Amino acid sequence: MRLESALKKAIERLQSEARGDIRLDAETLLMLVLRRDRAYLYTHSDASLSDAELSRYREVIERRASGEPIQYITGHQEFWGLDLGVTPAVLIPRPETENAVEAALEALRGAESPRIIDVGTGSGCIALALASELPQAHIEATDISAEALAIARLNAERLHLRVTLAQSDLLDKYIGKGAVFDLVISNPPYVGESEADKLQREVRDHEPHCALFGGIHGLDIYLRLVPQAHEVLKSGGWLVLEIGYSQEASIRKLLSGWNEVRSVADLQGIPRVIVAQRK
Repeated sequence: MRLESALKKAIERLQSEARGDIRLDAETLLMLVLRRDRAYLYTHSDASLSDAELSRYREVIERRASGEPIQYITGHQEFWGLDLGVTPAVLIPRPETENAVEAALEALRGAESPRIIDVGTGSGCIALALASELPQAHIEATDISAEALAIARLNAERLHLRVTLAQSDLLDKYIGKGAVFDLVISNPPYVGESEADKLQREVRDHEPHCALFGGIHGLDIYLRLVPQAHEVLKSGGWLVLEIGYSQEASIRKLLSGWNEVRSVADLQGIPRVIVAQRK
């Protein structure tokens, strides 16, 4: 079958099932199978796929049609200009999380060699983004999942970025060791279990539940993490939290007694990040 015909059939297959940019998905998966770039697709539309290539292409198209995120099929997702490896063991990094990275960099402006900890690092996206911008920083990252830490470690090694990884349930491993960090940052699970039916199928059925859901109302992790962060932060240190839609007021209540609590909105004007300074 010619490349052009295979691509057309793939788009037709995805039209009734997949979300997002269907043509982009079909092209991306064809590039994956052929190990070619997009320019090749446009300049070799008359080229023929081998039987093996066609079989493989149909296989990945069926995976996408079933709702599997394209990032898990390709094994890659870009974040902060970094090419990150991802698997179903980790949450897929999203553009809105870059707001948290920006807020952290603003909070640490002028700091010479800050100590930073990323809680619930998943793929390592936040920690590695900060490491790429702050080479003099000492950055640690935790996750409760050994599988997620393995992915973060592979990403750090491939990108040649220095991050110390540790398995820990939030900051449990660091409690009782004094106030040592200049910044705690986290994109915790914040979807309420009562809202599961509102999630897209790709997210609900394929991304790790432990990285998505934060109890019935999505606040369980914040209830534990905020006091833990207060304990490990130095005086004047910063806490940066990504938050879910409509959670700003609830998180602000948890931060009563902190200095300079402020929110950062995304491009749609929705509060996406809360920043607070420890007294």
